[in-house]
Amino acid sequence: MFSLGGLDENGKNMFVIEINKNILVFEAGLKYADELTLGIDYIIPNINYLKENKERIKGIFLTHSHEENVGALPDMMDTLEGIPIYGSKYTINIVKKEFETYKINTKNLREIKAYIPIEIENIKIFPVNLSHSIPDNFGYAIYTDDGVIFYAADFVFDSLMKGPYKTDIGKLAYIGKQKVLCLLTESMYADREGFTSPKHRISGLIREMLNTADGRIIFNVLDSHLYRIQELFDEVKKTERKIVIMGKRLKKIIDTAIENDYLLVDKNVIGDLSNINDKNVVILNSNEKEKPYYNVMKIVNGYDKFIKLNESDTVFLATPIYNNREKTYYHLLDEISKTGAKVVGLSSKQYLSHHASREDLMMMINLMNPKYYFPIRGEYKNQVQNAELAELVGIPKENIILKENGDVVTIEKGQLKEEFKKVPCGSILIDGNSSDDIGEIVLKDREILSDNGIMIVSVTINKESKEVISGPEILTRGFVYVKDSYELINEIKKIAESIILDNTKGAKYIEYNKIKNTIRDELSKFLINQTGNKPMIITVIQEI
Repeated sequence: MFSLGGLDENGKNMFVIEINKNILVFEAGLKYADELTLGIDYIIPNINYLKENKERIKGIFLTHSHEENVGALPDMMDTLEGIPIYGSKYTINIVKKEFETYKINTKNLREIKAYIPIEIENIKIFPVNLSHSIPDNFGYAIYTDDGVIFYAADFVFDSLMKGPYKTDIGKLAYIGKQKVLCLLTESMYADREGFTSPKHRISGLIREMLNTADGRIIFNVLDSHLYRIQELFDEVKKTERKIVIMGKRLKKIIDTAIENDYLLVDKNVIGDLSNINDKNVVILNSNEKEKPYYNVMKIVNGYDKFIKLNESDTVFLATPIYNNREKTYYHLLDEISKTGAKVVGLSSKQYLSHHASREDLMMMINLMNPKYYFPIRGEYKNQVQNAELAELVGIPKENIILKENGDVVTIEKGQLKEEFKKVPCGSILIDGNSSDDIGEIVLKDREILSDNGIMIVSVTINKESKEVISGPEILTRGFVYVKDSYELINEIKKIAESIILDNTKGAKYIEYNKIKNTIRDELSKFLINQTGNKPMIITVIQEI
């Protein structure tokens, strides 16, 4: 067993289990880029190991359709095409729509049902319903000769969650009596006391907002958090307000959920664009896959073609504060406040997402009674906290596994082997529509451009005589203002001209790379000394 993503980080989840040379992959998620990864849309796991061993992969198993769990799939399919992808009805429907958007073949998507086992190469995989903010969330019991491996990525215990949101505790207890070899559970809230329930419910806050807001309400939510959307519809139904759903993607998700009874909605509550400026309207919008808060920021900045924010509006951010995006979130709060509109957010202390807190985790451990315990999903400090509570429950310390991405865990004949194997792992940075890794060099260039700007040295040389016809001309962006730096620019020209003449005068053959490198090195030294800055320097030499 090993992880290609999701250990010592939040998001980018991908866990690999090998049984008798057969590879089972669990999750294929992305991670939102932070403010330091300049221009990067999102990050996915490095899957070189899977590419090299593609013929041994028997399937990709999805627990649910959050981006942290399925968001990398479109970028993986060009190299892993043909591998079956298994998931619940709701999960597969979401993935199918995403594949159709990117024109990816959907024939290998396989819908499975809870409690109906799948047999692959003499391996039995048993999906179990677990409660989460999205319907049809699965945990997986993998039956091996040495016992059951149970993978429970995202879950809470909540007696009020029913139907496709319900955890079947009886089935969990049944699995727990079948010799569980290893339990893998999330660690994100391992430091939170008590059960997550009822702190994941926001119905009361929605009710208060509906009763106190005098004008329109703009309700921002993740389109995949159907439980939050259901809470909104339930509370709006008790009022005279209507809900206007913004965006084709969100509307399609909600319509499909209503058709399949994942959302129970009174359709009389749903309005249309003609209601968008009504005083008592609730405008429901969601975030983009790769750009958290983008749609709300577009409204706040006045770029939305339908919604213009005014002082009587209330903006309700029913979304989590994304890790490494705190600066963006609080900047958004400031910008909303500047418009005069009221803003409501979810306190991370008072309101939790649908992830297991300490009591949830300990209850799962007690139900499973595993021989080995493997904390996954979260920063390393959270994994350590998860390990500590497992020890508190009674798991021997030597049977608790703490690893980072790429570290291999080997269990043979029921015994953990002390090995220190590692598989290649890491991150692929996605920018735009390209699924190729942007890479550290490109990021470094962007960092230099953002910090110190760019300088272009342009010169034209006679092809026959090797004499300078024009230039060198100096063009700068983001470095200095040319009109205020006349003397500095003249000195730069002199240095560049001297280097060019030294390498062209009387020469039959000109080493242009040598000229470019020398200009870059000498000007870098000069500019560091004169200005303390080191812009990106590009030399353009033309022959005519």
